[in-house]
Parts: sequence; structure tokens; C-alpha cells
Amino acid sequence: MRYRFSQLKIDPKSTVGAKLPKLLESVLRREIRRKTGRKDAEIGNLEIVRESIDARKKPDVKLVYTVDFDCDEKLPFDAAKRETYRVPVPGEKPRRRPVVVGFGPCGMFAALILAEAGLQPIVIERGKCVEERVADVERFWAQLGAADSAAEAAPDPESNVQFGEGGAGTFSDGKLTTGIKDIRIRKVLEEFVEAGADPAILYRHRPHIGTDKLQEIVPAIRKKIETLGGDVRFSTRLEDLALEEGRLKGVYVSGGSFIETERVILAIGHSARDTFQVLRERGFAMEQKPFSIGVRIEHPQKMIDESQYGDPELAEILGPADYKLSYRCADGTDRQGRGVYTFCMCPGGQVINASTEEGTSVTNGMSVSGRDSGWANSGLLVDVRTDDFDGEDPLAGVAFQKKYERLAWENRTRGGMARSTYGDFRRNEDPVRKSLPAFASDAILEAMPVFGRKLQGFDRDDAKLTAVESRSSSPVRVLRDENLEAIGFEGVIPAGEGPGYAGGIMSAAVDGIRAAEKVIEAT
Repeated sequence: MRYRFSQLKIDPKSTVGAKLPKLLESVLRREIRRKTGRKDAEIGNLEIVRESIDARKKPDVKLVYTVDFDCDEKLPFDAAKRETYRVPVPGEKPRRRPVVVGFGPCGMFAALILAEAGLQPIVIERGKCVEERVADVERFWAQLGAADSAAEAAPDPESNVQFGEGGAGTFSDGKLTTGIKDIRIRKVLEEFVEAGADPAILYRHRPHIGTDKLQEIVPAIRKKIETLGGDVRFSTRLEDLALEEGRLKGVYVSGGSFIETERVILAIGHSARDTFQVLRERGFAMEQKPFSIGVRIEHPQKMIDESQYGDPELAEILGPADYKLSYRCADGTDRQGRGVYTFCMCPGGQVINASTEEGTSVTNGMSVSGRDSGWANSGLLVDVRTDDFDGEDPLAGVAFQKKYERLAWENRTRGGMARSTYGDFRRNEDPVRKSLPAFASDAILEAMPVFGRKLQGFDRDDAKLTAVESRSSSPVRVLRDENLEAIGFEGVIPAGEGPGYAGGIMSAAVDGIRAAEKVIEAT
């Protein structure tokens, strides 16, 4: 019989130089003897299901495992259970190939599922393939770093940190965490492993890949889609939808081409502002959506390791520590009840310029797989409510974002971004504070001492701040029905982060799979 054993605790230092499965099996046998008194139980086919870190009693930190194993004897443990995702089988091949717009996590996994179902999807991606995209982004960053050209530097509007193969996630920490529970999550992780990711992402509590590895993995998934009959077209932008009496007939793309199709998945990402405009003009039901605004904050990674582990040397074994902080502002001010929280924390990472438009400045965080820069960074964000917007236009949140992105460019110091320290921010002497709405600055000032008590040193005066982080989520939602179709438009499925249905690599990928399933069901 196959059993599951949980709360198997190990001293991290005992794993140094050890073969982890063998070490776990040794500890597992010891624990079974302790709990059952059976000294000779035969244990086989050990599989790690979950690994997490228990740092509640610093510095006595423990690695905690859940493992599945086989044993012929009857033991007082739960039976191991695991559901397996299966790609739906279409009823028949559709007359026209489905189209997927966008090749970020949502579009990528939508296309993969459609390809595995034999539907040969056509993917259109406004940006370039990874190799060309990386060159464009690095060229832009180099211009920003050069004193004689920084003022004139501008991102390629179609090939940048937000647009191109892999979407915004390609230039990130590659976090694979999510708050949702869904059988499709395992499918996403397994596809990443098949494409070259570390198999440990299948069981780690907070798995990540790293931007360097993603730049190898994403093209591998694209090649699999193509091998299965899919067609991925780069530098191809959606211009318009052909609609007749509320039913999709095809899509117009850049270059004057038209693709006939009965099904399109709009996996357009949260920065596809021109596509939002097209949808509004075509009468799609859309609404304003709350999002967040704030800064990137940086600290020495060693400080975070010491605070989180109690022993900074444990970072050599466990990897650099991360954190997640949140605070709710007090009532009675313009920041009444607003949430302040850290977002997309990048251990051992770097702060990057993630702009998509000339004359604006957007910041984000990124880590390579080794997380070895020596600096920890995280978004430090404040809730933005729809009543902060100017007017009832469904795209008013986009206008709100642009306002502060332009301010950050006007207040830029180095790298095309507004930078300072928390000490200067606190004394109201810096360009970062000038680049934020007053309620956001006030909320950060209220939250920082609380965060400093939770994580020692977080509110130190020399913590680095960079503005403005404004693209953590979409400011608009494209409404859809129970079939995931845009309300009133048969065959059009808005999906992922851009239309307001995901936040991060995993939830976007899962929503893409769900969208693909709906297309398959309709055949």
C-alpha cells in the first residue's frame, strides 16, 4: 500500500553532503519505529511531496517534509492520494484553428493544452522571441545607465520587460507560488520540469525558477507546442476583432493580415493598454478594478537571512531567506483601512526598469536562479481603490498609472528611475515621495515601523527605495460569463492577468488552461 507521512522534521545541517531521499528514508524509518514499534517495516519508492521551512524557533530551524512511500504492512498513516490532470478530449476538430493572443504564462499554457488536444492553435505575440527580446531589454538598460543618453532612452514599445515571449514573468524571480488550489497547478509544474526546470519545484513550498532559467525553459515549451502542430507568430500584434451579431469571425493583426477563427483567448497581459482601448471601443463589458501602487525596497540579503533564520549561515544550506509582510492602516485619514504589503519578494535579486512607454518609469524586481546578488528586494505596495480614479471610464485606472509613471520619469535619478533611501523618504526630501500619491506615501510611513518590529532592520534609514511600482496587477476587468466568454461576445475568452483574472505566473497559467478547456468543450 502507498502511504503519506507528514511533519517529517530534519535539521538542515544534516542535509549537507547527504543524498536527500536516502536521508529522508532513514529518518522515515526511525519515525515509523517510534510511532508503531515496527523495527523491520520495508519502505520503498520514497517520493517527496512537500518541503517547507519551520523557522518559528530561531535559530533552531527545521526542514519539514511530507513524503509518500510504499509498505506492504498495515500502518497507522493516511493513504497517499494524488489526482492527475488529463487534457480533455475534443468532440471533433473545429473548422478553424483557435487563436491565442499573447504568449505569457496564460497564453503559453492555453496554447499547450490546445496543442495537446490536437487543435493546432495559432499564437500571436506582439513582442519578440526570448533571444531577441533579451537583447532589446539589455540595450535599453545600457542606454539608461549611460550618462550621455539616459534622457533620450526609450524602451522598444513591442519588445520590453512586459511584452515578448514568456510575458512579464520572463524578467522576474520566476516565483511559482499561488494562493489558489487547483489540480492544474501540478500540470504547470510538470511542464516546467519537462522543459528543464529543477524537479525540486514539484515539492518546494515556495518554488522559483529564476529569470536566467526561464529564458531557456520558455522556448522549450514553445517548441513543444510547435511540434504538436501549433504556430507561434512573434512581432504580430492584435489590431481588432471581426465580430458579427456578437459572434467572433476572426482577428485582424499587424501587417494587414486577417485570421479566420471561431475562438480566441485574449491572454493579453496587464500592460496591453492599446488592446484594452480596442475592446472598449468594440463595446466589451469592462469595469474599473482596484490595484496597488508603491515602490521597490532593497536591503542587504544577509540582514534578511539573519532576521528570518536567526543564523545567517543557514542561508548557505536553505538558500537566501524571503519574507511576506502586511499591515492595515488605521481609520480616520485618507489612508483609512488601506492595505500595505510586500509583493513579489526577490531574494538575492536586483531592481529593474520595466517601462513600456517613452517618458515613463516603471520598476520591478528580478532574480537569477542562484539568487546571489547580495541584495533582497520587494515591492512595497499600497491599495489603490476605484474611488481614487478620476471619472467612471473603465480605463481610468490606466490613466492613474500613467500619471505616476510619468512623475517617476520626471523625478528620475539613476537608471531612469526615481531612487532614494527610506531616511530621505521619511524626511520628505526625496524624488521617490514626489512620484507617489500622498495617500500611498503616508500609508508606507505608517506601516514601516510595524514592519521593522516584525523583521528587524526593515525600517532602517539606509534601505533603498525606487519608484514607481505600478504594474503589480491589472487596473481593469473584462467581464466574462460562466463559460469564460466575454459577456455578449461568443467565442472571445478574456483570460489571465490583463483581463483581471489572475496575479502571477501560476494563477495566470491555470486560468489559461481553464480557457483552453472551454475552447475544447465547445468543439
